[in-house]
Amino acid sequence: IALGLILAFIPYFPYTKHIHLMMSGVNFLLFPKRTSRGELEKIDMEDETIEQFGVATLEQLPWKHVLDAYSCIMCNRCQDVCPAYTTGKELSPSALEINKRMYINANSTAIANGGSTDPLLDYAISESALWACTACGACIQVCPVGNEPMFDIMYMRRNQMMMENSFPHELQTAYKGMERSGNPWNLARRDRMKWADGLDIPTVEENPDFELLWWVGCSPSYDMRAQSTARAFAEILKATGVSFAVLGEMESCTGDSARRSGNEALFYEMAMANIEVLNEFMAGDTPKRIVTTCPHCMHTLGKEYHQYGGVYEVIHSTQFMAEMMEKGKLRPMAGAVKGGITLHDPCYLGRMNGVVDAPRMALQGVNGSFVEMPRHGEQSFCCGAGGAQMWKEEEHGTAAVNMVRYEEAAALDVKTIAVGCPFCLTMLTDASKQADQGIEIKDLVELVASGLNQS
Repeated sequence: IALGLILAFIPYFPYTKHIHLMMSGVNFLLFPKRTSRGELEKIDMEDETIEQFGVATLEQLPWKHVLDAYSCIMCNRCQDVCPAYTTGKELSPSALEINKRMYINANSTAIANGGSTDPLLDYAISESALWACTACGACIQVCPVGNEPMFDIMYMRRNQMMMENSFPHELQTAYKGMERSGNPWNLARRDRMKWADGLDIPTVEENPDFELLWWVGCSPSYDMRAQSTARAFAEILKATGVSFAVLGEMESCTGDSARRSGNEALFYEMAMANIEVLNEFMAGDTPKRIVTTCPHCMHTLGKEYHQYGGVYEVIHSTQFMAEMMEKGKLRPMAGAVKGGITLHDPCYLGRMNGVVDAPRMALQGVNGSFVEMPRHGEQSFCCGAGGAQMWKEEEHGTAAVNMVRYEEAAALDVKTIAVGCPFCLTMLTDASKQADQGIEIKDLVELVASGLNQS
């Protein structure tokens, strides 16, 4: 009798949410191996036989991402942590998966017979929702069955960008800047080292036997607010006595924003040019590391460039500072930063790459009044700049992502919000100015450097 009931129920099983009991296990078995939670799969841009870039329809998704629809348990956890959804945008990661499932169920016969499916933008997700994603990875981190809606969105952006030429027009300025000048600000390459005037920063030509290559990044090179982070990190590097060098005008944007907005062709060009330069100067008998104050540069250089032959050990500035403090080579004055302080964990530092202890160790060296935010570490809430949002207008919603994050910190009654990312620095500084509550936004590098000056 029991067997008969099971056999009778099988035809209806795919139409119930209980299908996840079987499919979630398959989902985990098919889970791709990645160097980090946010590593995007490469496209072989040298393969001239490729006719489709990115994903437009259901059958173009990887098998694992089709099965995501049937692994979903409809718990809405991804929706609850999504910075776009929680600020009133159209995007719902859970709705994306459920819409895929409903479409497959409704068209199962045609699909089984090899029929083509409708564009995902017609039923699974809207174009506004597609561009509202900050690529923060919160939906992936929280999912109990291993679903990855963020990657569906990244692949669909590739189709919109490379096949349909349909993308937010504001991104065009950033693209032109990266292509022509090596930076999304579209400022002159010859000005890349102006931030270092008078600081005596050695380049790789001047110090070819360096131990540590400092990848300065575009924001600290060109953005006036982030330049203070670069100058502060220069103080820290010199205080440790480590042999370091920078690439100077040979450094170029890593292409992170291009890749996460779907412009894989531009990312490929940026990556290959950077890898050629890096491989020339990183080679040698003595192991060399790269350090950067930008988690997006850290992630792209260390977790994605290997796809094209660039294999490097890349650390974040907070990891370097924590390491030097532990060795006794960096001794900022304890209590140098007064008043209550909290820490905002950047998505591409904490959630994507698991670096959560080092920022806290660095912070404890200069402040004894640290207050943890409710959402922190790998569960941190996005600042709103990732996924190329930094270079475009935010989609319409009930609130701005950066204001929601700022208000969460302000509710702790602190005087300083510490960050570890130039994008976060910009977004939370803008929010602080708008709120006008007198809360300072500081990069951890700036805080540690101020402790050195008072030692």
